[in-house]
Amino acid sequence: MSAQCEVVDRAAMGFFERFLTLWVFLCIVVGITLGRMFPLPFQALGKMEVARVNIPVGILIWVMIIPMLVKIDFSALHQVKEHWRGIGVTLFVNWAVKPFSMALLGWLFVRQVFAPYLPADQIDSYVAGLILLAAAPCTAMVFVWSRLSDGDPYFTLSQVALNDLIMIFAFAPLVALLLGLSSITVPWDTLLTSVLLYIVIPVVLAQLWRRHLLREGKESFDAAMESVGHWSIAALLTTLVLLFAFQGQAIIAQPLIIILLAVPILIQVFFNSALAYWLNKRVGEKHNIACPSALIGASNFFELAVAAAISLFGFESGAALATVVGVLIEVPAMLLVVRVVNSSREWYEAG
Repeated sequence: MSAQCEVVDRAAMGFFERFLTLWVFLCIVVGITLGRMFPLPFQALGKMEVARVNIPVGILIWVMIIPMLVKIDFSALHQVKEHWRGIGVTLFVNWAVKPFSMALLGWLFVRQVFAPYLPADQIDSYVAGLILLAAAPCTAMVFVWSRLSDGDPYFTLSQVALNDLIMIFAFAPLVALLLGLSSITVPWDTLLTSVLLYIVIPVVLAQLWRRHLLREGKESFDAAMESVGHWSIAALLTTLVLLFAFQGQAIIAQPLIIILLAVPILIQVFFNSALAYWLNKRVGEKHNIACPSALIGASNFFELAVAAAISLFGFESGAALATVVGVLIEVPAMLLVVRVVNSSREWYEAG
């Protein structure tokens, strides 16, 4: 990547986002340490539930998700028709390929190749976590990746808005279908409660907040977004500390687990980004459309995946740990994809 591109990288990514992988590693250390030093307080936090929803985590998830959703302008949906081929590729990869390919990779690696090295009682849970991770297209970080690849900002906004709208209706049925195909039973009421709490209500609240801020002027909106900009990352990291406080014993016993779970996630990132990038070239879309289309096809709405995994399977589950591995490798993996699409522009535009 050129020096000029590296400068753009630093300008486009905030301090917390740029070092997200480092913060997650620190959360692992802090969470495991605190969990071993103060087990009773963390057990008390884990028991604070209503209808199988952990109250502290529910609050943290809202603080994570709502500021990101405020930035989404659903009025941008009318722009979908301007780049319908790129949108078509995005939807095909996000909803018809990525969740199913991850279910296949989970079966191949977790149930077959790596099964002897994983705790047998968590195999199903790991697969479920991978499916949850792949079933939710990226909402926030894709704007960062799009800027780094000089993607069309209006196309990026319209594909995110459309994915969010589809997610309200498709997330629960898709997750239920794939978990069923993987012989993993999840109560429908719990799954629908997760969708209501972590998708529907945050979207409604975020859009009401957005309208209120915009009525006060663009400057008021920008100032509010600047002031809450770090809320999402701070809430995510706090959630991870709680999660690793519960997961510490399992990680210390088998530290290889994180590396093994990273393998299918990395394969999924590179496969889906390459597929979307190539399909956009085949249908004749411009490079600045292909880039954000490929990047949203590779990244995940990991905040939602973490929340759903904790709600469905609990803090100490393999599902929760699998979704956190997705957070751990998101930034370095996506920066590599950005580097590839930037450096391959001549190939893309040739012919």
